[in-house]
Amino acid sequence: MANVRTAASTRWAGVPVARRKDERREMLVRAAFALLGEQGEGAVTVRAVCRNAELHTRYFYENFADTDELLAAVYDQEAAALGDVLARSLDEASPDPEARSRAGIRSVLQFITADPRRGRVLFFEARGNEILATRRRAAQTAMLEALVAMGSEARLPVVIAATMFTGAMTELAQQWADGRLGQDLDAVVEQAVELSVAMYASTVQRLPRGGAGG
Repeated sequence: MANVRTAASTRWAGVPVARRKDERREMLVRAAFALLGEQGEGAVTVRAVCRNAELHTRYFYENFADTDELLAAVYDQEAAALGDVLARSLDEASPDPEARSRAGIRSVLQFITADPRRGRVLFFEARGNEILATRRRAAQTAMLEALVAMGSEARLPVVIAATMFTGAMTELAQQWADGRLGQDLDAVVEQAVELSVAMYASTVQRLPRGGAGG
C-alpha cells in the first residue's frame, strides 16, 4: 500500500496543475473508449473506467459529472477524428465528383477498419443511448451541411440528394463495421462510388437552368 501511495504522489510531480487535469481526462476517455468499443455501454462504469485508467475515482468527478458525459466525450473524440480524416481525403482528391466520392467513401471505411472499436462507438452503441444518439444526429447533420455546401446552390434537388447520401453513407459504414459486406474493401468502395456518382448525375440533370431553383 505504501508503494501505491508513493507512486500516486510522484506520478504528477513536476506537472502543472492544468496539464495534470487534461492528462487525466485523456486517460479516462481512452479507458472509456476501450470499454465501450470492446464490451459496450454496460461496461462503462465509473469504477471500471477508473480501474482501466489506473486513476482514483475522485479524478473521474474532477472531469465528468457522470458516465453519460464521458460517453459523449468518447463519441465526440471519434467523430472529430473521422471528420478530420474525411476532410483531409477530400482536400487531397481532385475536383472530379467521382474522385471525391471515392476518396470520401474509402477514408470512412478505412477509418473503421483500422480500429473496429470505432465502428461500435460511432454506429452501434449510439442506437441505444439517447446521449450518443443525439451526438450521432448532430454528426449526420454536419455531414449533410458539408455536402450541401459543396454544391453551387442549396436547391431542393441538391438537399434531397445530400440527405439521401448522408443516410446511405451512415448505413454503409454501419454494415461494413458489422462485417455484413464481406472483406473486400475495394469492391465495396467501387460499388458505392458507382451508385453515388449515378445519384450525383441524376441530381445535376434535375437542376433548373438559370434562375432560382425550387
